Amino acid sequence: MRSVTAQIIGVISDTHGLLRPEVSEIFKDVSLILHAGDIGSFEVLKTLKNLAPVVAVRGNNDIGAWANRIPQTKLVKLGSIYIFLLHDLKELKPKPGYDVVISGHSHRPSISRRDDVLFLNPGSAGPRRFKLPISVARLYIHNAAAEAELVELRG
Repeated sequence: MRSVTAQIIGVISDTHGLLRPEVSEIFKDVSLILHAGDIGSFEVLKTLKNLAPVVAVRGNNDIGAWANRIPQTKLVKLGSIYIFLLHDLKELKPKPGYDVVISGHSHRPSISRRDDVLFLNPGSAGPRRFKLPISVARLYIHNAAAEAELVELRG
């Protein structure tokens, strides 16, 4: 499905104020970046916006004046695909019509499908936590289909 005509979306979460340099290379060809919270600082968003437009949601650690403007959830429509973005998947209140649900919070990267919905957690791109991998994801949108891949960072 990763055809030349697919729209490529960068997906990142749990940066906690640290934007690793390799993210720029991994996201160099994306048309949009989705940040699933625990951003850590406005500077992270500013740097990401130099790569592509950014849609972000606030995580439980995003506090202060800079974070107050960021919503806790966001619904993004790309073509015929509806993407629901939130920080903690446990707070998802299911509504019909989501094609993709993107979350962070757990720092555990995962891709799964349930009832024709793609669930994506890009993992944490910030400081290493326990022995969990440091990762981001790339989301491919082509017509009415969505597919994702995880990309582990060197860390």
